[in-house]
Amino acid sequence: MSENSLTLNLIEVTGLTKKVTDSSGELTILNDIHFTVRSGATLALMGASGSGKSTLLGLLAGLDTPSSGQVLIDGIDLYALDEDGRAAIRKSTLGFVFQSFQLLPHLTAVENVMLPLELRADVQARHKAEHMLSRVGLSQRLNHYPKFMSGGEQQRVALARAFVTEPKLLLADEPTGSLDAATGEAVIDLMFGLNREQGSTLVLVTHDPVIAARCSRTLTIAAGRVVADTLHAGSN
Repeated sequence: MSENSLTLNLIEVTGLTKKVTDSSGELTILNDIHFTVRSGATLALMGASGSGKSTLLGLLAGLDTPSSGQVLIDGIDLYALDEDGRAAIRKSTLGFVFQSFQLLPHLTAVENVMLPLELRADVQARHKAEHMLSRVGLSQRLNHYPKFMSGGEQQRVALARAFVTEPKLLLADEPTGSLDAATGEAVIDLMFGLNREQGSTLVLVTHDPVIAARCSRTLTIAAGRVVADTLHAGSN
């Protein structure tokens, strides 16, 4: 079957453009972006700071609205939905890992991981959260608050929270950007390992070519346009 088959593609982006206006006039952040991502693939988004890659990730998550173009996630047109509809897609389909962890400081590790399950009214929320924290090596830190955890531990909690719902699509925005090299490598190993286990689709923003090469494919963005689309043999 072809790359463009609807049965294979979890993500389809067509003519995606994002423009903003400030005191200096109109600025084009993304310009006529087109690509598809097959279900189960791993995709790295690379480019210099300001190239538009994080804006693109936000549009894939339905966290912003484009000036024009279309994003289909699992066959659903994100921007044909209102904000409540996009929030429902995020809740049912997406996991998100941020560079700055985005843990809720007043919740313990297990409570942070339980949160997306509780939003689904999952009666096994605590059991699933404890199991996932054990998977990321934090079974002894269930009741610790983020401020008492290292950066690496906080990012592992964030990974557990992202994977606990077994999302079809995981989006990660520079997930090692706040970590030292050794801790970052361990977090990346863990993220790819969990992703393989669950068979989810991963889209990862990174500046690191070594991390990008672990993905099955890299899109390089410059000045808001895709300038290279590279497949990696033997990735992950």
